[in-house]
Amino acid sequence: MAQCPLVKYLGWLTLLLACGACAPQQEIADVPVVSSPSPPILANGRPNLMPLPTAQDTWECEVVVLGGSLGGVAAAYHAMEAGAITCLIELTPWLGGQISSQGVSAIDESLAMRAEQNFSPSWQAFKQQISQQTITLPTWTGKDSVTVEEVNACWVGHLCFVPQAGATAAQQHLEKAARQSPKSRWQTQTAFKGASFDHSGKEIVAIHAVQRVPRSQSYVPVGRFSQELASWYAWSADDTFEKVPLRLEPPAGKRMVVIDATDTGELVGWANLPHRLGSDASTTTGEINGSEKDNPDCTQAFTYPFVVALHNDEGKSLATLEKALQQQPPLYPIHEHEKIFSMEGFPFFVGRSFFNYRRIVSTTRNDPFQAAPVLGDMTMVNWNRGNDWTWMNPPLIFTAEQIQASDQQQNWLGGISTTALRQGEDHALLFARWLLQTQSQPNFPLSYLSGQEAHMGTQSGLSMVPYIREGRRILGRMAYGDDAFFMREADLRIDQAGGRDFSPTTIAVSHYDIDIHGCRYRNGEPSWEAGSAPAKEFVVRPVQIPLESLIPQGVNNLLIGGKSIAVSHIVNALTRVHMSEWGVGAAAGVSASWLVTQPDVSASDIVTHMPVLKEEMVQQGLRLTW
Repeated sequence: MAQCPLVKYLGWLTLLLACGACAPQQEIADVPVVSSPSPPILANGRPNLMPLPTAQDTWECEVVVLGGSLGGVAAAYHAMEAGAITCLIELTPWLGGQISSQGVSAIDESLAMRAEQNFSPSWQAFKQQISQQTITLPTWTGKDSVTVEEVNACWVGHLCFVPQAGATAAQQHLEKAARQSPKSRWQTQTAFKGASFDHSGKEIVAIHAVQRVPRSQSYVPVGRFSQELASWYAWSADDTFEKVPLRLEPPAGKRMVVIDATDTGELVGWANLPHRLGSDASTTTGEINGSEKDNPDCTQAFTYPFVVALHNDEGKSLATLEKALQQQPPLYPIHEHEKIFSMEGFPFFVGRSFFNYRRIVSTTRNDPFQAAPVLGDMTMVNWNRGNDWTWMNPPLIFTAEQIQASDQQQNWLGGISTTALRQGEDHALLFARWLLQTQSQPNFPLSYLSGQEAHMGTQSGLSMVPYIREGRRILGRMAYGDDAFFMREADLRIDQAGGRDFSPTTIAVSHYDIDIHGCRYRNGEPSWEAGSAPAKEFVVRPVQIPLESLIPQGVNNLLIGGKSIAVSHIVNALTRVHMSEWGVGAAAGVSASWLVTQPDVSASDIVTHMPVLKEEMVQQGLRLTW
């Protein structure tokens, strides 16, 4: 009897269901499998690093300092002095920031503080370290090996020196502090690449970085940061560098506190923590001299310093400058640069002059206020109507939107514009050429120094990286009547009402002019700079910097140790200077080292422990009162 088709079908179906689990896998091997793309932002709200190479070296750290800036050196020094296992990474080959790799090797301090000598013992000790450095000068100076103190005579302040001396002093300062914390370590030529957070997104559990190792022992930076930036930050090796991915994490069972001491606030920008950028409108801050509108483009001008000397090189350095400008023609017409250049009414050589202002080598140590420099003298050039780059076409510092659009939250490359850097380099080299062409005299022959003679640590003679006056500025947490704390103009000036008393939580004192190096657009459109805000120091009160200005929102184990503290654009014009940055960094280091011993206290809660913290700061040589 023939089998019914339906029965036959049901029989086969039963067999297939029974044996489906053992069906040959090659039956589905050709079906494409689509994997979900990695999200740019993780579930904890923090950026997803892509790529993230496996670390070749892991450091155990209680305190991590991002950036070997002046504030970063102070932070690491004081954290190690307290015994904390401290790790520091620095992008450039030199420690010291504005006094070394940024070329501003002339300490600028207020007249009032110089008169009263009410600097912190910590700051005084570091300046003494600089003054004792031995430097080797070119034979044409008539000197050989001398100390900084033996050739120091300028009128911007009491201490001017070659940038290399600042770098060496910073290294020696850390070596001294490391005796109290032998497991601490630091590494230059290392770029910050990002961080890992816990599930809440509020605790940093690791810092990721990449160290570059020059393939040649004779490597010297070109001195054109616009060309070098991409290589310095890249994970991948190239013809110049081998690369070593690093991971910095806390020791087992311990906590880690991170200090962002970078000059632009790199971690702040990468993680997009609450911050402000550029000029602030009066309607935003309540400041009398705030700008009419917020303008994130308008950070203070940045500068590539360089060195000129009284030396007859028979036109060789001028020819070198001409060649450099021919090989890489400026992006903008030369006449647009040169129309800005001016001595601003200052004599060039004699007395209170341009040359003596930041004279970093004085072979006779004659009076910088009265005398003329002599052959062999050198000056560091950092001049408002000279190598300051004020144009915002494009601006230097990336906004949060630009960071996101350039995928730098996934692969951090500094968060700054290489085009703006290149324009600043063009401007500095053109100003150097203009000085040699217009200011040199038969008895005062000028030469532009490059290579080893300049003590800038670069081939070109420009600083390794620019002097960056202002980057991202955090918004603090609720304090002193602010929902999001920041210092504002009235907190500085004696002629404005509304200044607050920060003495309960003061961690540093400072004083200076409100010295804004402004911004402008090439086509003359409104810049929205706070043009009426600059003021001389006689209207500035003794400035108290409170601990709240170091504490960002959203992260419980992060402090600021440099220029990115919670201040307005106007206040940054005072807090950016050498002494202020050192004081902020020192306080961050002491605070971080105390926090690692208090596992139940977060950075936001530290202000409730001020009596204990202040006692520790004073013991370490910080000054908390005028």
